[in-house]
Amino acid sequence: MEQIRLSNASFEGDNDVYLFDGAETVLVDTGDWMPGTREHLLSALGERGLGFADIDRVLLTHWHGDHIGLAGDIQAAGGATVHAHEADAPLVAGDTEAWDRLGEIHERRFEHWRMPESGRETLRTLFEHSPSREDAPDVTPFEDGDTFDVNGQRLRAVHAPGHAAGLCVYEMGDEALTGDALLPRYTPNVGGADVRVERPLAQYLETLDTLADRGYDRAWPGHRGVIETPTDRAEEITTHHRERAWRVLDVLRRLGPADIWTVSADLFGDLESIHILHGPGEAHAHLQHLRRAGDVRRDGDEYRLADGVSARLDSHADTGEWPLA
Repeated sequence: MEQIRLSNASFEGDNDVYLFDGAETVLVDTGDWMPGTREHLLSALGERGLGFADIDRVLLTHWHGDHIGLAGDIQAAGGATVHAHEADAPLVAGDTEAWDRLGEIHERRFEHWRMPESGRETLRTLFEHSPSREDAPDVTPFEDGDTFDVNGQRLRAVHAPGHAAGLCVYEMGDEALTGDALLPRYTPNVGGADVRVERPLAQYLETLDTLADRGYDRAWPGHRGVIETPTDRAEEITTHHRERAWRVLDVLRRLGPADIWTVSADLFGDLESIHILHGPGEAHAHLQHLRRAGDVRRDGDEYRLADGVSARLDSHADTGEWPLA
């Protein structure tokens, strides 16, 4: 397996594509759809005597454009089979009904979050310039636990939802390709990155527990460099969410009842581009989780602290963390 680092100025930094070459040539993820990324991947493959037409299979970690952007081009060049988890396959394949449903959920979220119209328009423009659905590949869906034999090496798909509904990790013995389930620098967004996900924070915390319990020796993420201590990194991200939960509750204590856009603004400040979606999405994910735990009450589009939570916040002030069930 070889890691190919691709440029990506729009998302979480350099995308990683993984090449398995031998009797069969397989890529895990493809990078985004931008012309510079396309030329970068073609150049990297060319240095190895390969082109898009030589790719036999593409295994996708999830549906986001910076991971699936070139899948259609690769399939068109040589007929590669493109695989995605069943929860994400319709979006990858450009299914009109699936994309329309996603758009409807976005609009409902914008309204509930009380997102300003300027933010909504920015996001609508971004969505319009995502990869053309007309160029989407045919997709072969798979399920959690399915395996892929690649040149004598077995890759096992482990469903890892939270950041995306169909996000999957590919296990390779004691190592794993983790996509955006585990990143070395950023904490993967929950709540905004895929608004289809029910209970996004709870699901992601379960995913982090799963990854920590697996005890991988090494993780190969969807962005940036290798993670040498995956269990430690999973635990760091869990701690990050306990800290964020404390901060969300503290916002409500300081400001009183507040809507999601106000909480997001206090947490993250002014947001641009896709982060206009990610910021309030993460605030919503935390408020939703805290509401289910009984720590927060919802009145219409506003949230407030439940009785007794303010005093409990003081008892956790030394760590700045809030327990998450």
